[in-house]
Amino acid sequence: MSTSPTDSDNNAPAGATAVAGASPTFSPLYQQIKALITRRLELGEWKPGELIPSEVELGNVFKVSQGTVRKAIDELAAENLVVRRQGKGTFVATHHETLSQFRFLRLVPDSDALQIATNKLIDIKRVRAPAEVARQLDLKAGDSVIFIKRVKSFNDVPTILEDIWLPGAIFKSLTAERLVEYKGPLYGLFETEFGTRMIRATERIRAIQATAEMAELLRVAQDCPLLSVERLSFTYGDKPVEVRRGQYLTDSYYYQSELN
Repeated sequence: MSTSPTDSDNNAPAGATAVAGASPTFSPLYQQIKALITRRLELGEWKPGELIPSEVELGNVFKVSQGTVRKAIDELAAENLVVRRQGKGTFVATHHETLSQFRFLRLVPDSDALQIATNKLIDIKRVRAPAEVARQLDLKAGDSVIFIKRVKSFNDVPTILEDIWLPGAIFKSLTAERLVEYKGPLYGLFETEFGTRMIRATERIRAIQATAEMAELLRVAQDCPLLSVERLSFTYGDKPVEVRRGQYLTDSYYYQSELN
């Protein structure tokens, strides 16, 4: 792919891939521009929360029309990689924004009462990755991972018990002290201090019964029904960087998803 495609490249094989016995496929020009912008985001040329150049400026950089850039930005905004603000421009999305935080926390209360969230750290340690976690994180069996166990409460009511595994090479300086003193969203901490932004996630959900440990930490009866949510989160380049297994108490909440 050329780093400076032009509008005359619409029929050129930029970004084409060839497969034996199959016809080559071609990437539309706006998709090439989207890939170039995404790569600059990945490299940190524009930091989370920063204003990126205007569509006209990007068009001049990449030697394409403003309309082509706009189409690329439209897709990036739809994927929550950038945020448009009326009259201000387009900004790199950040997990420190409230709306971004709730992209990954899908638990919605039955009432409109103010929900004050707090986190209690139960454990954090460096361990060898269990086989299934290593597979999900694309690590070798036995590679180092950071394991975190914590309870999230709303209005002082324990509601979510989470087990989290993170690649040890990326998060090697993460400590219990830092987690305890940090009051913002966990993904905001990952973004700011470890240069790792969660871009998307896949989840698997099932109903379970609370084990003795779950019941004690969530202050419910053993065998109480819980919602188990297993999440695999990805950063740029579709690289998996977090396995999170949460047990949700849903007697006063429901789990909300948007289907497009």
